[in-house]
Amino acid sequence: MKLMIIILNKIDALDYLLEGLSAAGIGGATIIESSGLAMTLSKLDSSFVSASIRALFSGDNDDDNRTILSVIRNDQLEIARKVVYNTVGDLSLPNTGVLFTVPIDFAEGINKNRSRRLSDDMEK
Repeated sequence: MKLMIIILNKIDALDYLLEGLSAAGIGGATIIESSGLAMTLSKLDSSFVSASIRALFSGDNDDDNRTILSVIRNDQLEIARKVVYNTVGDLSLPNTGVLFTVPIDFAEGINKNRSRRLSDDMEK
């Protein structure tokens, strides 16, 4: 079992991404409004933030992103990656997003149908 984290910069793709994940059997996710360090620093009125960083981000209306958290089975990772690449594009390109997973050794509070499958996955 894994915690899949997607930091989505292309927020216009959010609906398509969530629909694709749901169609692939990944039905649970939490979506959090978020912003990156550079963007947050560029908004500060502080002397230690250089004018060049501010200039780099000025005029950019897409100054936020979405962080998507989802508990998935180990065997769902590859299909989730395909959905992400099909809806968001190549994550190696700038301003697309980041995808990574973290192993989970315990989870509670997941609906009963998913929890049985997840617990089976934990035993593997």
